[in-house]
Amino acid sequence: MTTFSLEKELKENSYPGRGIVIGRSADGKHAVTAYFIMGRSENSRNRIFVEDGEGIRTQAFDPSKLTDPSLIIYAPVRVLGNKTIVTNGDQTDTIYEGMDRQLTFEQSLRSREFEPDAPNYTPRISGVLHVENGKFNYAMSILKSNNGNPDSCLRYTFAYENAAAGQGRFIHTYKCDGNPLPSFEGEPKLVEIPNDIDEFTDLLWKSLNQDNKVSLFVRFIDIETGNYESRIVNKNK
Repeated sequence: MTTFSLEKELKENSYPGRGIVIGRSADGKHAVTAYFIMGRSENSRNRIFVEDGEGIRTQAFDPSKLTDPSLIIYAPVRVLGNKTIVTNGDQTDTIYEGMDRQLTFEQSLRSREFEPDAPNYTPRISGVLHVENGKFNYAMSILKSNNGNPDSCLRYTFAYENAAAGQGRFIHTYKCDGNPLPSFEGEPKLVEIPNDIDEFTDLLWKSLNQDNKVSLFVRFIDIETGNYESRIVNKNK
């Protein structure tokens, strides 16, 4: 399978929208995830990431400019025991509550669809990292409209067991910029994951389109201990 350059994928795509990367560091010691948001409208760009317990949430940078919080204010990252949930919307809470009731990742998302933002019908992308007893597995999901048909939801789940060192997967909401915005196609892209959190954070942030990037979150979780280290980068400061 083709391994894609994350740097190249981001630099050559002015608007992938929101993106999730999950994988294992090159030395095999860390479970890694990253989540970024981008925006074209003033409302979408008026955001920052802030810490919220073991996770993060989005927050208006300038509350006076916030016009519609429904699809832009949410908790992208939450932690449930040994599971870290990462999504591009309030389905983070749906997955958290579902898995807390012993539903699977896929079952938890059955009650959700793509976002109701016609004509884009932005896909809901989600991921869950499971780190336990020195083992690391993860899964990713995308819920999207059937070529812009709001009456048909396409549901795809991808599960990765015993994640290989130095490998990760990258999924994003939009194939590229456009009007309406075309949804991501295919399975999550195979990408390389380095060892250093600061190196990875720097690579992602510098590769995102300067005009459209808004915020970035990166976390490295020690697979043996469960301890983690995180980075947050906000364009608005």
